[in-house]
Amino acid sequence: MRYSTVSTAGRVPFKQNRFIQFCLLGFAITWMSTLMGTTNLSNWFMENTLVIIFLGILMGTYKKFKFSDLSYLFITVYLCLHVYGAKHTYAENPFGYWLKDQFHFERNPYDRIVHFSFGFMLTYPMRDFFMNKMKFPNWVGWVLPVEITLSFSCLYELIEWAVADVFFPEQGVAYLGSQGDIWDAQKDMFMAFVGAVLIMVLCSVLKKIVKK
Repeated sequence: MRYSTVSTAGRVPFKQNRFIQFCLLGFAITWMSTLMGTTNLSNWFMENTLVIIFLGILMGTYKKFKFSDLSYLFITVYLCLHVYGAKHTYAENPFGYWLKDQFHFERNPYDRIVHFSFGFMLTYPMRDFFMNKMKFPNWVGWVLPVEITLSFSCLYELIEWAVADVFFPEQGVAYLGSQGDIWDAQKDMFMAFVGAVLIMVLCSVLKKIVKK
């Protein structure tokens, strides 16, 4: 697996990269299973709109830029977590209820897990892109992905508000998934921020260890 963000040179094309093919197949199977087993089809389509757009961008730009295999792994895991949440809605996710019962949480924590994963698993691919495609200075590659993660988290909360209150009020409660917490949006953004900072710290530490 190629994990370095140092250079895109030598990265294996899609037809020869069994790892990326495996990731794509795994996500496709997960995606279809969530569609067939969803308890709320309207919510599933709303939750997957951004997924379809994101995948379209990845496929459309693949020839111009290839992420590292580790970046593709992070993206795959995050998307699987997201679509699994869309299967039952985040607030009604069975795994979240299991965690709630096991650890005596006050609420279903699955949405918090996915927001944390958004920061933890998508910040690294952003650094990958900035360091290789954009050729930004090294310090920008550490800081900018965290800032963008926080900005995207805020944008997503605004989208949730629009869906819940403006465009589709009949589906809004399920899509919002706040579970009665008035600070839900702020906590979700904070979890994404923590995930982004944590992955950057881990990358920095591992980079220093590898150089020794």
